[in-house]
Amino acid sequence: MMNYIIGLIGDILGWLMYFCYRVLPDYFISIIVFTFGTKIVLLPVSLWVQKNSIKMVKMQPEMNFIKAKYYGNSEKISEEQYELYKREHYQPLADLIPLALQLILLMGVIEVINHPEEYIFRGKPGVLDTMLGSLDLSSVPVEVGGIAYLIPLVAALSAWFMCFIQNKINVLQAEQGKMNQMGTMILSIGLSLYLGFFVKTGVGIYWTFSNLFSVVQLYFLNFIMNPKKYIDYDALERSREELRSASAFEKKNKKKLFEKDPYKKKEKADYKRFFKDYEMQLVFYSEKNGFYKYFQNIIEVLLEKSNVVIHYITSDPNDKVFEMESDRFKPYYIGENKLIVLMMKLEADVVVMTTPDLENFHIKRSLVRKDNEYIYVPHDVNSPNLTFRKEALDHFDTIFSSGYLCTKEIRKREELYKLPEKKIIEWGSSVIDNMIEAYALMDEKEKTVKEILIAPSWQKGNILVSCIEEILERLQGRGYRIIVRPHPQFVRHEEERLICLQEKFDMNNRDDMELQMDFSSNKTVYQADLVITDWSSIAFEYAFATLKPALFINTPMKIMNEDYKELEITPIDIELRDKVGKSVDMDKLSTLPQVVDELLRSDAFSKEALEKIRDSYIYHVGSSGEIGAQYIMDRLAWYKKKHEEEEDY
Repeated sequence: MMNYIIGLIGDILGWLMYFCYRVLPDYFISIIVFTFGTKIVLLPVSLWVQKNSIKMVKMQPEMNFIKAKYYGNSEKISEEQYELYKREHYQPLADLIPLALQLILLMGVIEVINHPEEYIFRGKPGVLDTMLGSLDLSSVPVEVGGIAYLIPLVAALSAWFMCFIQNKINVLQAEQGKMNQMGTMILSIGLSLYLGFFVKTGVGIYWTFSNLFSVVQLYFLNFIMNPKKYIDYDALERSREELRSASAFEKKNKKKLFEKDPYKKKEKADYKRFFKDYEMQLVFYSEKNGFYKYFQNIIEVLLEKSNVVIHYITSDPNDKVFEMESDRFKPYYIGENKLIVLMMKLEADVVVMTTPDLENFHIKRSLVRKDNEYIYVPHDVNSPNLTFRKEALDHFDTIFSSGYLCTKEIRKREELYKLPEKKIIEWGSSVIDNMIEAYALMDEKEKTVKEILIAPSWQKGNILVSCIEEILERLQGRGYRIIVRPHPQFVRHEEERLICLQEKFDMNNRDDMELQMDFSSNKTVYQADLVITDWSSIAFEYAFATLKPALFINTPMKIMNEDYKELEITPIDIELRDKVGKSVDMDKLSTLPQVVDELLRSDAFSKEALEKIRDSYIYHVGSSGEIGAQYIMDRLAWYKKKHEEEEDY
């Protein structure tokens, strides 16, 4: 196949070389003209790459500020970078196109120069005339020596010159670090020397002039598309300084942590202890403290109705699960770096996690076992097609599904992409089940006015960024008590913005409005008569637990999978918005008072109506723990029988 492709390229380039040699019957000059012609033909591609490179450097200040803001949080940086690239229509691989085309051309040139009788003489006898006299362009320098040794030296010099100029004026290369620039230069010089010494002299001449014409082309591209007209270099320098400060701060603190980190010993001991247990059957993995709630009901039933030992890995040394340690519940602290190795060495029969993108990022399936089962447990009832990356669940064996729409999406994706069929367990939602139970046990608060909870997501363009002031202005003074409860991550990163909001509306000195930044209790959520949010999953949890309505502000939707529409299934995140409440567009916030009044009074959003919707969209309300635990117990029993049969055999 490769020989066919090279032959095809040789045929095309052979005609071009044939034409050049017939017009200018000097082999040396015809190679130069041919090389120049390839640069002209590829000029549109070079212009596109120049534009793409300018776009990359233009985005660099924003990219640096993102890296500084989320320094150390690689997942968040990748997410923000993806959104930035999508917004700017940037193609990261575009800069590889010239290199790929150069290599393709090089293969064709080598083919033509290796067989001049086929491509230039077209089967007729002839001699390749050249102004270089005694230098045979069909010879290989390493074989003939003498003056031919000048070719690799000149080729290497041309490569150095090209890289030197690129490092000065190429819009992308000039912004790279010294090590990257030096690496590119060494690679180019090395390739030029190789081509000069070990292939025919004509190829070395082609490569030399290709390098020189690239320099001319670079000046031309900068003339017609000057980077200085598009790039804010002052902002770029400020962003670099911000990133350097974040890096220095991180390194300083990492050093302190390394010197005084009380968790290093714990991680080492837990890692060693984990692999001492050869009877391990079941492992749960949690990213951080607070994620236990997603497994809680399942684990409680397992502890009550089976004798299985639960091994619980957490990447948070302060996880509250360490307070629960017992003979049958064994928690381990494993940081993200050690986690990579641990997961690849895992021998457990069943592995349960809420972390998507198995195999796609740092968490891999076991390398020592191929038959263990990986189960995905969702955080919420949101769509696995809209709110996850496209292939986020493809490498799991089993999915605990929250409802029929989730199941429908997974099955449709399997059909569309011809993926292996996963086991889908009609499960439900532990979070909603626990909220229902907590709400039922809670003492009803006596209220003289209706309470409205504003609880936005943390995504870009959320309510607190886009329209909170107008919402508060529209609703204040209408007899409601309004509580603004931001996402904890928003408090962490935007505390100053929240303080300004608090001061503007004088929230510390009024009874009808409050900014709540204490997240130790969920009472506020349960006691509210209406929740206002954007795309936060809290709306469905609130509505299905309390059977009270939600009001959605149609801020820009966060889409992790741009191709979500290809399944032709309306995601639950969209479908439920006008079933458990109402949604309002950003340009129609003036209607908020009327919509709020309707939601609080209409029978369409009564407890009975919302309960009916909940039970039709969510599996096994109130018994997800039993469903999940029973499935795991059945699978462990199946594995036990399998192991016994293998031992007997």
